[in-house]
Amino acid sequence: MKKAFLTAGAMAAVLGVVVVTHQPIPSLAADQPVIPLIVKDTTSFYWQIVFAGGRAAAKEFNVKVPELGAQSESDINGQISILENAVAENPAAIVISPTQFKALGKPVDEAATKVKMIGIDSAADTTAWTSFLTTDNVKGGSAAADALAEGIMAKTGKVEGEVALITSLPGVGSLDQRDKGFLDTIAAKYPGLKLVAHKVADGQATTGLNIMTDLITANPDLKGVFADNLIMNQGCSQAISENKAQDKISLVGFDSDDKTVKALADGVVYALIIQDPFRMGHDGVKIALDASQGKEVPKNVDTGVTAITRANMNTPRSMELLSPKLN
Repeated sequence: MKKAFLTAGAMAAVLGVVVVTHQPIPSLAADQPVIPLIVKDTTSFYWQIVFAGGRAAAKEFNVKVPELGAQSESDINGQISILENAVAENPAAIVISPTQFKALGKPVDEAATKVKMIGIDSAADTTAWTSFLTTDNVKGGSAAADALAEGIMAKTGKVEGEVALITSLPGVGSLDQRDKGFLDTIAAKYPGLKLVAHKVADGQATTGLNIMTDLITANPDLKGVFADNLIMNQGCSQAISENKAQDKISLVGFDSDDKTVKALADGVVYALIIQDPFRMGHDGVKIALDASQGKEVPKNVDTGVTAITRANMNTPRSMELLSPKLN
C-alpha cells in the first residue's frame, strides 16, 4: 500500500515552517516577553494553524512565541519533558494543549507554581489554569450527531440504521467530551440510530484506515460513522473512498486539512465539525501576556464550533475556517 500521509519533514517543508521539539527557548528580554506555545503534535495541520495564530499574536503584541511540541499526540512523556524545559527557562507565561488528561495533571500543577499556565484545546487533571480556551467539545460532539443524522437522512430518506464511533486515542479530555456529546445526542434525539461499534485507536491515520475498512466489511448495513479527530478522519475517509462506500455511508469528522476538505468536496465526507484553532493560538498568547502583566483575564473562553457540509463549504466563514492563512 502506498504511504498516504506526509512525513513530519515533508509536512514542515510544505507548510514552510520549522518543526520545533526540544530546541532551547530564547532568553527572556525585558522588552519582549517569551511565551512558549506547546502543542500536541508539531506535524499536524491543525496544530500548525494554532502556531499561525500564535505567530500573529507575537507580531501584534511584540512577544517571542517559541513553537514547541512532540511529533505525535501519543508522545505523552515527550510533551511533559518539553513543558519542564520550558518552565526552566523562566518565561513570562506558557500556553499548552495537554496530550492526555491524567498524565498532564501533575506536570501542569507543578509548572503553575512557577509560571502562569494557559490551557488550550484539551483539558488536564488540574485546577491550576490561569485561563482555559477551548471548543465546547460536548457541543461539538452533539453537532456531529446532528450532522450524521442529516447525512443518513440525505442518503436513505430516514434517520435509521447502524452507526459507529471511532476515537483517536484513549484518555484525551477533548475526545472524551466529543464522544459524550455524540452518544448522548444519538440516544436522546435519534432512536432509530443504533451504535454497533465504538473503536479506540492509537492516534495513527493508518489505524483509522484499518478500523474503517474492517467496519465496512463486518457491518454491511453500516449507515454512518463519526471520526472524532483529524487523524481518524483522514484514515476513515481514505477507507471509504477506496471501498467506494460514500453512497451508503455518511462520514462526519472533526477538524480538517487539505485531504479532508477535498473529501468533503468529493462527497466522501458528509460533514466536518470545525473548531477555531487560529483563535486558540492567538488569544491564548494574548491572554498569557495579559496574565503575566497582572491584568484580569477570563477563566474560561469558548472558541466556538461550526458544522460544514458541501452545501455551505464555500461561504466566507467556512472558507476562512477551512483554509486559514498560516503565515
